[in-house]
Amino acid sequence: MYTKRNYSLRDMLRWTRYDIYRFILIALIPIILYYFLNWKWLHLPWLPIALIGTAVAFIIGFKNNASYGRLWEARMIWGGIVNASRSWTIMVKDFITNEFSEHKISEEELNAIKKELVYRHIGWITALRHQMRESRPWEIFMTIKANKEYRRLYDIPEKNISIEDDLKKHLFSEELSYIMKKSNKATQILSLQSKQLKTLKLKGLIDDFRHMEMEKMLVEFYTLQGKSERIKNFPYPRQFATLNRFFVWIFIFLLPFGIMHEFDKIGMTLLETLQENHMAYTATGQKIFEIIAKYFIWLSLPFSVIVAWVFHTMERIGETSENPFEGNANDVPISTIANGIEIDIKEMIDDENLPEKLKPKYDVQM
Repeated sequence: MYTKRNYSLRDMLRWTRYDIYRFILIALIPIILYYFLNWKWLHLPWLPIALIGTAVAFIIGFKNNASYGRLWEARMIWGGIVNASRSWTIMVKDFITNEFSEHKISEEELNAIKKELVYRHIGWITALRHQMRESRPWEIFMTIKANKEYRRLYDIPEKNISIEDDLKKHLFSEELSYIMKKSNKATQILSLQSKQLKTLKLKGLIDDFRHMEMEKMLVEFYTLQGKSERIKNFPYPRQFATLNRFFVWIFIFLLPFGIMHEFDKIGMTLLETLQENHMAYTATGQKIFEIIAKYFIWLSLPFSVIVAWVFHTMERIGETSENPFEGNANDVPISTIANGIEIDIKEMIDDENLPEKLKPKYDVQM
């Protein structure tokens, strides 16, 4: 996720520059036909264009609100994973003891069991974030040229290492072989956690109440995983996303035909004012006034581009928030969150094998 306090105008213009080139071309063609070929009929009344613009503004607002809702829900889910992971580690650390066991085991063996459960939990987070980074047909972030350019500035860890190589650091080899045969690897890792808890309960290393509480935590992890998968696997409804894009481009294409005529009328009004009050101006002033009035229609070009840029950029902002795990700069930084969880819970069990803390690159957290 982008971590600067504010986007600069330069960042926004760079991100949307290819669109700006299109807006200039779209606005320039009708002005050339209107001005140089004297096609004065080539204009549309402003009222219907304004009505379309109002409808498009409502649709964009609805889409941006819905997209932000998906993004914020995803962040809440992964915030829940952070809290639940710490709770799980506390339970592992304090619930697994020789207190209720008839056959006591050494402290080293207890610590090895605790470490195994914590490492397997990190494996679950690892598998889940890899699953969240998988591509879906409706994820179109990398189909846009400007996004591809920006994507080269930062790395997505899940794209640089396979899930198998990543899981090797947290699971035993036999468990890894079993997990890699499954389609939903994160689900199966939690199943292995439950299986080990049952074994520990039968050995008396966890009493019934503690076993029940730890199983509740596994159910909570399943719930959080399911919520995350729901956002990943169910896109923003395409009828809204597709029609919204069409409506925006219809408005952008119609916009110059209304604006240029309005500016031309202003220019004509200036000429009439000059003719009625020509005695009030010096010769130089009259000349300047005539030039401004004659070429006033060309001011419609930057105004058309600005209005088109505002509408289209707002639509793109909503589009980039639709899929919060896709890997763009404004997504939920699940790699950074997972890295923070791993450091936290390993320190809780006094494990010294800590990963390097992920740092933002070009102000982007992944």
